[in-house]
Amino acid sequence: MERKKTNTVQIGGRLIGGNHPILIQSMTNTRTEDVAATVAQIRELTRAGCEIIRCAVPTMEAARALKEIKRQISIPLVADIHFDYRLAIAAMEYGADKIRINPGNIGDEKRVRAVVDCAREREIPIRVGVNSGSLEKPLLEKYGGVTAKGLVESALEKVKLIEDMGYANLVISIKSSDVMMCVRAHELIAQETKHPLHVGITEAGTILRGNIKSAVGLGLILGQGIGDTIRVSLTGTPVEEIKSAKLILKTLGLRSGGVEVVSCPTCGRTQIDLISLASQVETLVEEYPLDIKVAVMGCVVNGPGEAREADLGVAGGVGEGLLIRRGEIIKKVPENELVDALREELERLRG
Repeated sequence: MERKKTNTVQIGGRLIGGNHPILIQSMTNTRTEDVAATVAQIRELTRAGCEIIRCAVPTMEAARALKEIKRQISIPLVADIHFDYRLAIAAMEYGADKIRINPGNIGDEKRVRAVVDCAREREIPIRVGVNSGSLEKPLLEKYGGVTAKGLVESALEKVKLIEDMGYANLVISIKSSDVMMCVRAHELIAQETKHPLHVGITEAGTILRGNIKSAVGLGLILGQGIGDTIRVSLTGTPVEEIKSAKLILKTLGLRSGGVEVVSCPTCGRTQIDLISLASQVETLVEEYPLDIKVAVMGCVVNGPGEAREADLGVAGGVGEGLLIRRGEIIKKVPENELVDALREELERLRG
């Protein structure tokens, strides 16, 4: 797909926008003031594939903690600020690579200007964030409630406020928990701005519901070439957000690398415990940085054919399975040895 061209913005040591890859973000759910816990979670997220991390900064203690947090991590650090403009300034002074604000709740223009002046001095990008839950009363009245047009108008008003202060190092996010409203808002704003867009379905929900809503919404948005960074917002461990974001990007052809596992849904012909086997294989392949496909199939109807199309495959039989490597049957393996056999093949491919 052809991506819409946006301005290039530097966040720490990474670039977004332009022709740069879409980067995966997440947000810590530790208390930012707890440096050890926050660093431990960021390192775990980094290992999972997180490329930009955001931390809530609700207190001055949290702002000060950013200095030590940043010293111990390897990915760009974004400070999430609401209500108190002094926290935004402190976060930048203590090393944030980007700040996320909603100018509408920061205060009057004088306070917004103080934040912008600090960002300009330090060349720190500002992410202007607008959510459906924070839409201003005049826009609610104008559009008869929360609408895609209202979200876009709110965001562009805030962007213009900062641009009129002589600063354009900006990223925009407009989020809603209503998937189709969010999609429409992104379609509209992509026509109106060249600033990079951070894309996500906010408050998407628990692992199951949130993944489905995020996959549908992000798929529709990214599929139109819109978006420069993404977050899958889930009620759960943020590591699951990274796994989901990577799969969404790979499914859309926007990211390569990593083992893709395909498995059949099982039916009455299945003679092995395929559900358990597929889960074990999904966990196993996370250890291997290989750009390959692994098929885990349950019976002789489609199993051998599907497995042959993969780089590695298992086609189930009665308490056993065929191990297939790039179309060739290698051997027949007892069911309880299939995972170990696949591990041996993955080790061989890794070299």
